[in-house]
Amino acid sequence: MPTTEDSGTVGSGTSTGTSTGSGVLWQLRNLLDLLDQGAPAEQFTAPPDGELSAADATVIADATRVALRIRRTLSQHRRREAELSALFDTAGDLARLREPDAVLKAIVHRAKLLLGTDVTYLSLNDEEAGDTYMRVTDGSVSAAFQQVRLGMGEGLGGLVAETARPYSTGDYRDDQRFRHTTTIDSAVTEEGLRAILGVPLRLGTRVIGVLYAADRTARTFTPDEVALLSSLADHAAIAIDGARLLDETRTALVDLNEASRTIEAHSEAMRRAEEAHDRLTDLVLRGGDVTDVATAIGTVLQGGTLIHDAEGAELARAGTDSGPPSARAVAASRSGGRAVSVRGTWVCAVLAGHELLGSIALTGRADLDDADRRLFERASLVTALLLLLRRSVAATEDRVRGELLGDLLTRAADPAGLSARARRLGVNLGRPHAVFVLHTGAAPRARLLAAAARIAQARRGLAGLHHEDVVLVCPAEAPGSEADDIDAADTDAADAPGADAAGLAAELRQALAVPVTVGAAGPVTGPAEFADAYAEARRCRTALCALGREGTGAALHDLGFLGVLLGDQTDLGGYVRQTLGPVLAYDAKRGTDLTHTLRTYFDTGTSRSRAAEALHVHVNTVVQRLDRIGSLLGHDWQRPERALELQLALRIHRVNRHDHPGPGDFAA
Repeated sequence: MPTTEDSGTVGSGTSTGTSTGSGVLWQLRNLLDLLDQGAPAEQFTAPPDGELSAADATVIADATRVALRIRRTLSQHRRREAELSALFDTAGDLARLREPDAVLKAIVHRAKLLLGTDVTYLSLNDEEAGDTYMRVTDGSVSAAFQQVRLGMGEGLGGLVAETARPYSTGDYRDDQRFRHTTTIDSAVTEEGLRAILGVPLRLGTRVIGVLYAADRTARTFTPDEVALLSSLADHAAIAIDGARLLDETRTALVDLNEASRTIEAHSEAMRRAEEAHDRLTDLVLRGGDVTDVATAIGTVLQGGTLIHDAEGAELARAGTDSGPPSARAVAASRSGGRAVSVRGTWVCAVLAGHELLGSIALTGRADLDDADRRLFERASLVTALLLLLRRSVAATEDRVRGELLGDLLTRAADPAGLSARARRLGVNLGRPHAVFVLHTGAAPRARLLAAAARIAQARRGLAGLHHEDVVLVCPAEAPGSEADDIDAADTDAADAPGADAAGLAAELRQALAVPVTVGAAGPVTGPAEFADAYAEARRCRTALCALGREGTGAALHDLGFLGVLLGDQTDLGGYVRQTLGPVLAYDAKRGTDLTHTLRTYFDTGTSRSRAAEALHVHVNTVVQRLDRIGSLLGHDWQRPERALELQLALRIHRVNRHDHPGPGDFAA
């Protein structure tokens, strides 16, 4: 059995070992508590020398080093966890943002919070310019820095944008790895930056920009900071692209809505135009005239309407008292193929191919929009259709009337048949008619014929070409008088075709703006007399031109003795009455013999004294009688041409009195 000394020794040894083991365990437990509490590294210290054996101290030192490694690992995990949490929060924040500017500002601000740097900023690549430009900054104080642009490969940012790789520098000013430029260096110096970290913003393989973090003191960025900023840049690139796509989508939606509204407005305009076109076309097909079309156009477009033909003659007006459009405005519309606005009035040429048929003018709508302008232009097409129909009908009627006129002037058919054909055209040949031959050398014959046709239609007559002459046949009443109920034998109002010819020449001159010569004959009643009247009117027109009286109108008996010579029937009595009628009537009424005094005056060579001797009266008596004759015949009775007419009439009068004596044979 062991002795007491041995037991004491063992016990003593056991007690010492137990004490030493407890100290080691306590130190290990203390390290675990420090790890659990997250204590700073300074608290992980070894116990003072002498408290533990060398072996235990070695164990505790090793355990402390392991605990510090564990602490660093835990710290890294916590930091990584915090960073990941911050990244997730950032992703959530960015996902909630919709405006591109707000997204960019949130990115640089979050980067500043995560890395704790003095300045963060973001540049975007400009593919057209081939560089990268500063877009958003946080913490910057330099205006030049906020507006700097970096060429690809220039500076740290240009290198990141060009290579799509992150770069960092502890002190940019002294780092020769980068291509320094005066612009970049001055901006960085003005901002006071030293340490700079830049990472690319990438979408797949494409770099859209660079995200930066920078400090105003020199330092080195850790790989963790580079990784953190790179992760943020990846989220940021997606957010930027998403915001861009959303913005483009919004813009596309706005454009789509605008296009939809435009299409709707265009569809509405097309519907209105089609309705208006159908309405106007139906109006034309139902036999509506130009006035009906003008009224319909004004109603549709809520304005006044004027319609003129190609010669500028007014065809219709509705709701306006404006004057005709200028020829320049019509020419501008014709050459451009569109309606034009002139001083608040819209003018559109009415065309059939390249042929000008006329024009339409719209008043009271100076603010005509594109849709109504197209509608107005479409109305010109309908107007062209109507004018073509009118022209076709008129051409047919003119052809029929021209054929009838040709037959009348050549006696090519029986009188009864001619009268029946005339009645179908609304012309009564049983009434007195005058025949006019028209001529002008200053306007095309077609214009003269068209003007004559309008007059014939207005006066219920006939017009056409005959042997290259423009011939007009009209009732012999004064223009504009109602002739529906006049009797065929009632010719008192039709005794002066010369006066009608003069009025017709004036009317045609105003319509054509050129002088027109008109020879007249008639009145005639019945188809058989028209051919002779035409021949006489033609001779009269020729005589007027030969006498230098172009642009006037007359009948043969208005030409004096020349008319008697040119006439088919020698109406000497009518010539005497026309020339001496007032003097003969005065003698017959008062029992005087002014006719004899006038004959004696001419026979004595227009000498008053010799006439007084021949008449056996005082010269003052001759003077008084000549004054009376002048008051009866007009102040120009002694002009050579007039005096010749008077002498011829006096000789015929004396011969007829000798052959057919009797009072009042030639009285007026």
